[in-house]
Amino acid sequence: MKKLTFAAVVIAAIAFAACGGNKTTQSAEESDSTKTFEQQQIEASIKMNFDSLASEIARLKRLPIMEKDGAIVLTDEERQVRPHYLLDPAIAETTMTLSEKYRVLSGLEIDREIAALYGLPLEDYDKAIAKMMADINDPSFKAVENESSIYEASQALYDAMNQNERINFFWQIVSASLVEQLYIISQNTEKFLAAFDDDAASNVTLRIILIQDAINRLTEYDPELLPVAEAIDPLSVINATSVAELKEQMGQAQDQITEARQALIELIY
Repeated sequence: MKKLTFAAVVIAAIAFAACGGNKTTQSAEESDSTKTFEQQQIEASIKMNFDSLASEIARLKRLPIMEKDGAIVLTDEERQVRPHYLLDPAIAETTMTLSEKYRVLSGLEIDREIAALYGLPLEDYDKAIAKMMADINDPSFKAVENESSIYEASQALYDAMNQNERINFFWQIVSASLVEQLYIISQNTEKFLAAFDDDAASNVTLRIILIQDAINRLTEYDPELLPVAEAIDPLSVINATSVAELKEQMGQAQDQITEARQALIELIY
């Protein structure tokens, strides 16, 4: 199945569900680039589209590399090969903007899981994550405080961030999360993709479609998200519906994935 066909079907279905099958129009004058996302009123139909996109994301299973049920098991020999590609927790000291803090927090939480898989010390990751959480000071996190992390696009997290007028940051979290996971997979496709089946491969494609659609819509209300949209746009080359396709496309898109990671998460420090 070609990406354009897959994407068109997915987005059309979501838009129809969100709008109850009715056509809606949007005035070009609705967006005021001088205002922040929180300052603007979004039409009910547009808001429903975001809700639907978030609901679809929340329904997806975790990617296998983040499963805690032993989907990926490393041998003692494999554990000796340190995953040098993980973020240095010291990055927490260098973030400046609130957007950076959300994205770096998401990346650090992903990397903490991989560090644990390799049996690496987690103290520095825990300290860095705690610092990021304190710096951000988002009351939305209380909705998922009993979960292991905030990187997942859970319905509870979306609902809380929606209530606290931080939808834009929710989508930055999930963008950074997906990019970091793709980056990690690209560093050792033989090992990490071994835990994937065709459904998991298709879920990668669907995540990309949903996140890109949400971010592109949000740029109309928050111009600061344009760099995020630009960073993840090249990921459209990944349109796999099987593990074999995903493996091939991950190899072809490795440079684009690395560049997206550098733009969103691996800041200069």
